[in-house]
Amino acid sequence: MSENKRHPSATDARKFAGVFRQQVESAIREMRRSTVALAFSGVTAGLGVSFGALFMGMALTYSGGFESKLLQQFVLANASAVGFLLVMLGQTELFTAHTTMAWLPILSGDASLSDLGRLWGVVYVANLVGCAAFAALVAVLGPSMGIVEPSAFGSMADALLPYSGTTILLSGVVAGWLMGMVTWLASASRDTVGEVLVVWVVTAGIGFGPFHHALLGTTEVLGAMFLGQGVTLLDFGRFLLWTTLGNVVGGTVFVAALNYGQIAFGDTPEDVEVDPLEDSEGSEV
Repeated sequence: MSENKRHPSATDARKFAGVFRQQVESAIREMRRSTVALAFSGVTAGLGVSFGALFMGMALTYSGGFESKLLQQFVLANASAVGFLLVMLGQTELFTAHTTMAWLPILSGDASLSDLGRLWGVVYVANLVGCAAFAALVAVLGPSMGIVEPSAFGSMADALLPYSGTTILLSGVVAGWLMGMVTWLASASRDTVGEVLVVWVVTAGIGFGPFHHALLGTTEVLGAMFLGQGVTLLDFGRFLLWTTLGNVVGGTVFVAALNYGQIAFGDTPEDVEVDPLEDSEGSEV
């Protein structure tokens, strides 16, 4: 009897361990990048994900009003997914992706909390800078070209702001959970087509809610504020605080910790090597 017949889950365990090892190695490489390189990549990601907000605003503007709420959310979900696709395929640094993956080398003992803190801090701030810059661009370009009405961004902000802190937090958990799964599943995809489909379908779920995502939502809320839709800095700060916390919890607990648990406490075949740093000195910086 073959090994796979005796152990039907062995192949799946090997594949899972391979994805885990790949994600840990990727996170460690990002931690070793210079602060300047991370900052440029983070700004690029903030700008890229913001295209999703622009396309959502354009869809609301051009539609003149949707016949049904279901149709509206379907269109906006697919519009928002474009921004995430640009970021994921472009290999730029998005904070909500690293809240998941960057925890893996911490849990496996291959990196320190200071490494994680530096990566998160630089990427998060850089993402926000990119999103704010894009929101300012939308406020100037959108109305002058007639492609985005101020009320469109007002409607998008209204879908995110009028909730209790607890609701925003839990919604952020769902969005962070989905983003974590996107990062993991995209890594497990065998080809570019599979990666595109995974990113598109799962991130469209964030926009369909719409669930609270710290970076895409930043462009939406700041865009509404810059366009004079009655959004204040206090509104933005409250949104950003609860959403960021939720995104971190969702990605860390429901993806990184649970997937690590399968490696640490699962029945991984003995011939599967899960240590990502056999030759850490030779890893790419």
